[in-house]
Amino acid sequence: MSAESADRALRRALVREIVDGGALADPAWRAAFEAVPRHLFVPYYYESALGGYERLWGEDPDPGRRERWLAGAYADVPLATRMRDGDLVSSSSQPSLMARMLEALDIRDGDRVLEIGAGTGYNAALLAHRLGDDLVTTVDLDPEITESARTHLAAAGYRPAVITGDGARGCPSRAPFDRVVATCTVGSVPNDWAAQCRAGAVILAPLATGLIRLRVSEPGRGEGRFLHTPAYFVPLRGTGWQARRAPYSGGLPRETVANELFRFLLELTAGSLDPYEAYALWQREQRPSRERFGVTLDGTAQWAWLDDPQGPYTWPLRDTPFSRAGP
Repeated sequence: MSAESADRALRRALVREIVDGGALADPAWRAAFEAVPRHLFVPYYYESALGGYERLWGEDPDPGRRERWLAGAYADVPLATRMRDGDLVSSSSQPSLMARMLEALDIRDGDRVLEIGAGTGYNAALLAHRLGDDLVTTVDLDPEITESARTHLAAAGYRPAVITGDGARGCPSRAPFDRVVATCTVGSVPNDWAAQCRAGAVILAPLATGLIRLRVSEPGRGEGRFLHTPAYFVPLRGTGWQARRAPYSGGLPRETVANELFRFLLELTAGSLDPYEAYALWQREQRPSRERFGVTLDGTAQWAWLDDPQGPYTWPLRDTPFSRAGP
């Protein structure tokens, strides 16, 4: 089988796997995943090996390792694509998670989309296939990342706007947007994103191991709930924005601390509730699922909540003049 035939076969197999997992019900997104060659966006990546990382690349002189690289490029797993001093700074997300996020955006023909975190360019290519190059903007702080994303996109035949800049500030020169999607974790939703949106826009971002989906009511204001899907991404970099981190939780029951949903609650309430308050809430509300939590943006104020934006369980997501009622 030729390399091109192998690529197409692996691509079809990946799409079938994603569909079998319950995503890509929208024919437009299925067509995008079938059309965009992921391997062009990951000419090399890193696999964990014996406490370190092994680099696989498409130009390896060993045919067996080239086959491993191509098969890995179409596996439904995230791929580490850029390391710095042993830390992961960029990756290609798990395709099935990308599919669920793109479908959750509820994109319509003609929507203008801002992506925060260019990564390899693969997600921007899927958006450009669906909407056309002119309606897609992707922003990343690292010029090396944006340059490689442009190269990958051009190789695949796509030319959306690839901007080097602080993603936390959005992209005012390309606004207003109908959809904003982040492929990096935030500690709270940057005000500039909502300020650059039209009324009715959707913002989807990883926050506290979950995905918050906000509907913008007017520029600068919005509200929404978390999806049920867990999500782990590298943090947004720039202007001091940091991912929330679960505080020390020693002394709590080990099985509770190990519970993935409780870790979500710990991270979401970090800096506002101590772990024992979070544990009391967890018990009282019978282990609430992600979908019961939400976020409200109101100008400079921003808060998370359980069940009801007005309380009784609410807490600020940044240092703002907001009084919460807690457990």
